[in-house]
Amino acid sequence: MNSANPVKKVPPNDLGMLLRHWRDMRGVSQLDLSLNAGVSQRHISFIESGRSVPSRQMLMDIAQTLDIPLRERNTLLLAAGYAPMYADGAWNAQEMHSVTRALGRMLRQHEPFPALVIDRYWNVLMTNDAAPRFFSCFIDMAAREGPRNMLHLIFDPDGMRPFVADWPGVADSLIRRVYRESVGRVVDDSTRELLDALRAYPDVPASLTPGSELAAGASADAMPVIPIGFVKDGRVMKYFSMVATVGTPQTIAAQELRLECMFPADDETEAWHLEMLDEASQRTH
Repeated sequence: MNSANPVKKVPPNDLGMLLRHWRDMRGVSQLDLSLNAGVSQRHISFIESGRSVPSRQMLMDIAQTLDIPLRERNTLLLAAGYAPMYADGAWNAQEMHSVTRALGRMLRQHEPFPALVIDRYWNVLMTNDAAPRFFSCFIDMAAREGPRNMLHLIFDPDGMRPFVADWPGVADSLIRRVYRESVGRVVDDSTRELLDALRAYPDVPASLTPGSELAAGASADAMPVIPIGFVKDGRVMKYFSMVATVGTPQTIAAQELRLECMFPADDETEAWHLEMLDEASQRTH
């Protein structure tokens, strides 16, 4: 999960370039930023031109206003000559114990439906018992080498790909999710590498087609969500996801964790799901 080196040296005016970059990314003018952050427009102009270095607190107020992720806030602090503020430890470090314990409780409570904890690059960190049982009803999960990545599992022709209904629409919507759900809407080098790897699989749309997600929604019987369908024994089982994040993260790892819970999208799928897992359980005993 560590995609940036927190001790790299930064050019003297990199802070100004970084601030302009974030303003442009968020579509915020100097005037808008000054009003929302409580900093004069002139001071912001001086920071961007390299004529002034903000205090640590002012810089964090600006970062909060621009909704800059914690990992990138550390980069801003370094560029201004300050020490990083946010710990960049492992997701399962001791300081994360209360968070991971809560996630474990949420995973267990979602039985008998699949739930997973993933990082910003969709690597699977934790699951409930139902998740591997569900996917093993389609493929031999034990034969797949770790670490496991949820998107690679779906896109791989030797994984779940042959069982996905409406594959072009699903592939398109998942790629859109990578952009939409990237932490702080930051598409970094590792995210680009993930996207390139996904597009390298066969039968993946070469480019995103504007409006295609609306077309997919039109075929979903006017549902409030666009489900993903898995074909099992000639039946299409439809699921949708609910995603949860830590509400007030104070470490990079806490901010970059996501809990994804799969729910049946209709009564038929729920009945088939319970039947399928029950049959799988009987075969293993």
